[in-house]
Amino acid sequence: MAVFVDEALIDVRAGNGGHGLIAFLREKYRPHGGPCGGDGGRGGDVVLVGDRNLHTLLDFQRRAQYRAERGQHGQGTNRTGKSGSHLEVRVPLGTEVHDAATGMFVADVTEDGQRVVVARGGRGGRGNQHFVTPQQRSPRRAEDGGEGEQRRLRLTLKLLADAGLVGLPNAGKSTLLAAVSRARPKVADYPFTTLEPALGIVSVGEYASFVLADIPGLIEGASQGKGLGHQFLRHVERTRVLVFLVDGTDPEPDVTLATLRGELASHSPALADKPYLVALTKADLLPPGEAPAGLPRLSGEVHILSSHSGQGVAPLMAELYRRVEEAARAEETDG
Repeated sequence: MAVFVDEALIDVRAGNGGHGLIAFLREKYRPHGGPCGGDGGRGGDVVLVGDRNLHTLLDFQRRAQYRAERGQHGQGTNRTGKSGSHLEVRVPLGTEVHDAATGMFVADVTEDGQRVVVARGGRGGRGNQHFVTPQQRSPRRAEDGGEGEQRRLRLTLKLLADAGLVGLPNAGKSTLLAAVSRARPKVADYPFTTLEPALGIVSVGEYASFVLADIPGLIEGASQGKGLGHQFLRHVERTRVLVFLVDGTDPEPDVTLATLRGELASHSPALADKPYLVALTKADLLPPGEAPAGLPRLSGEVHILSSHSGQGVAPLMAELYRRVEEAARAEETDG
């Protein structure tokens, strides 16, 4: 299984422009043909391109330097040098780009095929043909090509998902995602099984579907960087709807829910304002026909489910899809 990497530093450098040429036309029947130095070609740009087939920034740990081609120098008979080829660097959707030196936001790559120029190539220098004046008919002057931009960039990947599963370690997030989609996250009976986010496509009915994310378990203090900390919270930011999963055997589900919501609010008030659902998991561990003991502690609608038996899973996914569509319409209206 590939390692999930959601942050990387890269150095990019655009190509330098080619130099302008000092040259004079020398032909048998044109002894005074004049200056004919061509211009240098423009340097290539470095361009980030969104690619929906990529899901990690791992490649940028293996290679951290990217340089575009320089422009060719000007040629005789007023011929311009060839421009340098642009360098395309493919990144997964959901990649935020910041200048590492200044922290300035550069771009947010969210669409397949989206192109962002992050370093511009240097201009080509002018040949001596451009410096002819009435006083100087044979200029011996040309320009050097401009230098291409170079900078260090910080790439940060935030998963693009319609809904996200939020819960303490071992709350049943991975099991639920595996039950409702073709995703195969690691599942085991010990905390922190999930150390990297996973995405699955959930089908609802015959034609409808949405993207659901299983995000690493949240612990108290995550907003201050404890546990997986900001690595977890970063991926929740893009989801439209959250599902808080609480172990059905938890004697104090209200306290657990308050902890989860409190950590989101501490990280970002916008997270606390996202629409959400609450579900008590592992109903198969309870005696037949018995509701979770902590259910009365929770107010509002609570879904009770078992990912192993399928109990309550379909109604939860149907309601989640309805909420996702509702949130999407609200975004379009606000936009």
